[in-house]
Amino acid sequence: MKNKFIKSTIILIIGGLVTKLLGFVIKIAYTRIIGAEGISLFMLIMPTYSLFITIAQLGLPIAISKLVAEDKNSKKIIFSIIPLMLILNIILIFLIFLLSPFISSVLLNEKKTHLLLLSMALVLPFISLSSIIRGYFFGKQKMWPHTLSNIVEQVVKLGLIFLIIPYLMKYSIVIAVSGLILLNIVSEITSIIVFLFFLPKNFCIKKSDIKPDLGSIKEVLKISVPSVSSRFVGNIGFFFEPIILTNILMFVGYSNSYIIKEYGIYNAYSLPLLMLPSFFIMALSSALVPEISKFYQMRNLKMVRRRYHQALLISFIIGLGFNIILFFKADVLLKLIYNTSSGVGYIKFLAPFFLLFYLEGPLISMLQALNKAGKSLKITFYGVILKLLVIAIFSLFKIGIYGLVISEIVNIIFVVYLNYKEIRKVLY
Repeated sequence: MKNKFIKSTIILIIGGLVTKLLGFVIKIAYTRIIGAEGISLFMLIMPTYSLFITIAQLGLPIAISKLVAEDKNSKKIIFSIIPLMLILNIILIFLIFLLSPFISSVLLNEKKTHLLLLSMALVLPFISLSSIIRGYFFGKQKMWPHTLSNIVEQVVKLGLIFLIIPYLMKYSIVIAVSGLILLNIVSEITSIIVFLFFLPKNFCIKKSDIKPDLGSIKEVLKISVPSVSSRFVGNIGFFFEPIILTNILMFVGYSNSYIIKEYGIYNAYSLPLLMLPSFFIMALSSALVPEISKFYQMRNLKMVRRRYHQALLISFIIGLGFNIILFFKADVLLKLIYNTSSGVGYIKFLAPFFLLFYLEGPLISMLQALNKAGKSLKITFYGVILKLLVIAIFSLFKIGIYGLVISEIVNIIFVVYLNYKEIRKVLY
């Protein structure tokens, strides 16, 4: 009998490795094309971008994955959710166009981000639609379509960056960064097209399928809302992070240009390197949800515990090996990848604590699969409040961006411990 969990995880890890390597090439390409100023602007709007992506997706991929894995009527689920997703995205686009002047000028203290926010709004529907289709294939435990779509999407994006962004740089940095954001529309459409090739040969759409089913919508939302609530709370914290940091650091005497530059270094260079193993962890976490859901529904706690231990052990080993290399060779990796040595101090300070961070993904996936998404939401909420308080307090000590670094450490320890404690209650 084939072990779908191991097979799915291996496919996702291999695909994730290729995708991550392509992602690094993409990052190297646009970092060198748009320069430090462009990177700083891009990083400044990322918290807002992440927040609106989370709202636009509404936790639908996880909900669809779970229901499809439980042999629900997948066609009815998909075609019931798509209209809801489109309405939600139209509302979000309207809100972003309405609020973007206030967000850019007042909250972010940088008027140049206005056009970037408008570009971001146009990308949301395409990301949402792609995520719904991904959820379907995850539920079927068919990981090859997901892997291939990611690779093709990245290759297309890389080609477009070399072709279009240098041309846009002739006009301005803001136009170039806006173009970089809008390229996601083409890459997401490419991903959707790849997925369509993997639909069953006998797949056909009838008129009755297109009609939304209220029961299916309720079933999906029952899972997705608690699930997205956790991510939403986390992204709300991420959204307020640069706002609180910028305003307090300016209050204690730091210049706006220094803050934007250092925040860009931290988020564009330091964190991406620390999170490099996350593609392994995400692959593992994605494969974990349908697998744990299936065994938990069968009341097979022995297999649930086994998968749980496997996930934590694999995550820890991957994280440990990478962090040892990163701690001693951070400067070499930064120079090789980004052609800079900026951010080494942040990496060395954070590296030991990121061993715990790598366990966070599997722990949260476990709670979702065990129908404890509500508990995960509470833990995330408390962690976000704690992180923002730590940022506010330590930023007053005039230690620059290190107030943010310390808040990251406190949040990781707090969230991982409480998630672990909650799972122990259920399984033991």
